Amino acid sequence: MDRREKSPGRVRLNTMQIVALGFFGVIFLGGVILWLPFCNQKPIEFTDALFTSVTSVCVTGLVTVVPAEQFTLAGQIVMLLLIQIGGLGVIACMASFFLLLGKKISMKGRILIQEAYGLDTLSGLVKFIIRIVRGTFIVEGIGAVLFSVKFVPEFGVIKGIWYGIFHSISGFCNAGIDIIGDSSFIQYVDSPLVSLTTMFLIVMGGLGFPVWHDIFVTAKKGAGEKGARKRIFTRLGLQSKIVLSVTAFLLIFGTVGFLFLEYNNPNTMGGLSVPEKVLASAFQSVTTRTAGFASVPQSELTESSRLLGCILMFVGGSPAGTAGGIKTTTFAMLVLTILSVLKGHKDTECFGRRVDTDSIRSALTITMITFTCWLTGVAAMSIFDPKVDFLNLMYEASSAIGTVGLSADLTPHLSRASHIVLMILMYIGRIGPLTMALVFAGRANKSDRFRELPEKKIMLG
Repeated sequence: MDRREKSPGRVRLNTMQIVALGFFGVIFLGGVILWLPFCNQKPIEFTDALFTSVTSVCVTGLVTVVPAEQFTLAGQIVMLLLIQIGGLGVIACMASFFLLLGKKISMKGRILIQEAYGLDTLSGLVKFIIRIVRGTFIVEGIGAVLFSVKFVPEFGVIKGIWYGIFHSISGFCNAGIDIIGDSSFIQYVDSPLVSLTTMFLIVMGGLGFPVWHDIFVTAKKGAGEKGARKRIFTRLGLQSKIVLSVTAFLLIFGTVGFLFLEYNNPNTMGGLSVPEKVLASAFQSVTTRTAGFASVPQSELTESSRLLGCILMFVGGSPAGTAGGIKTTTFAMLVLTILSVLKGHKDTECFGRRVDTDSIRSALTITMITFTCWLTGVAAMSIFDPKVDFLNLMYEASSAIGTVGLSADLTPHLSRASHIVLMILMYIGRIGPLTMALVFAGRANKSDRFRELPEKKIMLG
């Protein structure tokens, strides 16, 4: 046996632990920097600086201070860097840094990338990272230009371009943090340019980098073939098909739901024209997919709309992207498994394929752990802030663990204890509840994998 394996002083971290520690390190360093005087226009408590760092790295958007009024240009740049790191992920940022220095990625680094993004092979990982970074900057660049068209005439050339860059990165990374004021994008509820650009960035960031990669590779293979564009969906991998289908369904479902529930609400969409109501409803549906920008006051939503928002925030976006929540694929596995049981099928099936049992077990585990964390967070906040409306606490907790950032104008007014709860929920939501559980669970005993016990049936229902 290798002597290094027996050495008690040698600590070996798995991928889950490296990801968790990486995010924690960036968050703490960001909090310290944002606490320094040159980042602030007025004194700030360390808890608020740390909260801002957490919400930036975890690409959430909940804030205890108004970024536009609190932070200097230097502070805003630090926030933007934290958002970009949080959106791309620690592993992708580290790999990109090594590539910029001209260094080769070691085998251990390749395995980290493979496990972090759930890839099936170790080949082509460098190209995968390059495509992620290149695609990210291209999409963010397009968003920055479109935003600048609106912001430059309103704020001037320099400030307008800066606002365009900041909000494009914040939108693509699903952070939802703005530096315009204290009302998010409510003033642009009737602006198709701002609303559609924001929605485009949120959806692109929320699809997940593996889906990007799959679409790019499939389109490249089919280039030049007659009718290839019409058949591109059928040639995609199973995960990409599930992600695109569930994303489309949830966006349409959310749009119709919010339009129906808020159509006559004078405090949100009641005073808008029909096209503006549809646009605002679509924006609300998209932003609850873990973005955090708001075009209507969240505190004025009906109770039914806030409950619908909690459900959409709990589901979130897609794996290995900038979004949070239990993810679209997890939601799909649960629904498909329920349907298979109701139909009397032995296996869970999707697009003519049988889903492996491990995926179903993981989906159930992720959902239960996330729900448990969310429920614990809500219970703790109800104890620390007993006078606050319970549904608003649910909305805030759902926004935190789903890394959404939508707030019923409540976060700044909560107690410090509740702020700590929200920071913990945001951290768990960003690295993933299952990842968080595996960090503490450690390595499984390999001999257990080959153990098979006698089978017994349990009465259910």
